[in-house]
Amino acid sequence: MTPFSWQRAVIKIGSALISPDGSGCSAEYLLSIAKFVTASRLQGKEVILVSSGSVAAGRSSIKTGLQASIAEKQAMAAIGQTQMMANWARLFDFPCAQILLTLDDLHDRRRYVNVKNTLRELLANQALPIVNENDTVAVDEIKVGDNDNLAAHTAIVAQADTLIICTDVNGLYDADPRKHPEASLISKVHSITPQISSLAGGAGSSVGTGGMVTKLEAAQKCCTSGVQTLLVNGKDSSVFDYLSQGLCPGTLFSPTKTKRSARHQWLSHTVKSKGKLSIDLGAYSALNKHGASLLPVGVTQVSGIFRSNDAVDIMFEGKLVAKGISLYSHTELASIKGLNSNRIAPVLGFSHGEEVIHRDDLVLSREVVKK
Repeated sequence: MTPFSWQRAVIKIGSALISPDGSGCSAEYLLSIAKFVTASRLQGKEVILVSSGSVAAGRSSIKTGLQASIAEKQAMAAIGQTQMMANWARLFDFPCAQILLTLDDLHDRRRYVNVKNTLRELLANQALPIVNENDTVAVDEIKVGDNDNLAAHTAIVAQADTLIICTDVNGLYDADPRKHPEASLISKVHSITPQISSLAGGAGSSVGTGGMVTKLEAAQKCCTSGVQTLLVNGKDSSVFDYLSQGLCPGTLFSPTKTKRSARHQWLSHTVKSKGKLSIDLGAYSALNKHGASLLPVGVTQVSGIFRSNDAVDIMFEGKLVAKGISLYSHTELASIKGLNSNRIAPVLGFSHGEEVIHRDDLVLSREVVKK
């Protein structure tokens, strides 16, 4: 087993642990998790839960056919969320705080900071934050979203040092153990290479919406932000005894050392790009070799519809080279692309600054995690 240490952890619990039979809540697998959380807090450590299961918890309360509609799933989530929170609350003798998020809450910088401040205040007051997607309104999240990636975003915004993903498998194997009984558990992953990514199969649970693919995506997001990630079997109570001893009985993904600011982490991992800017060779060299800002003279083409302060991808010869926050909208940039900065005010009648994207609001493509 791989030793590890931590101080602030986000623990993600999948639907298969919350609702083993796919309908209603159960404490069958949660008691050992709750015991671990309580013991860790007594040691002065901080814990945030990201809990799936609201749709599964409310499933039996909504009449539906073989294939539930989006509206029916939203109704299940509305009923199931209260049941899921009550299920957690009865396992602890300290306050549990409900936080419902969509990715839009994290894409918006102001709301992102508000989430960060709320989590910090809850932890300071000894409450246990329990995060879930707001499935009653987030249609896209119900259709294609997953709490593995939400847990990764939560770990980054909370400035945690550890993400623990509790699922119904022992960890990452070198082959699918369901098809290859001789498959070996990979106890430590130093880097998520294409070869490691190829080991991910499809979703293994009919209850949840995430599979091994999303767990590796979550690990990638966290590790590139300096957050170690553990993938463990939450159905095995002995797992939490090992975790309490500082041992990972599953797979530990090592973090990459990083000195990037919280703003750069947000820009790299969370915010969605609304458009694209193509640049010339001079601008490409300035960004990569000299750490410069992007000026309008280096922009050759503008695509997409975006406003001032929206994120955009920066392209060179058809390849993504950077991502940043544009000071100008797509229509404004269309008017000033290729021009020297001293022409901005005469052409537009105003100026937001001489840069299209300031260096402080720009990350190079090697720092950008794909969604």
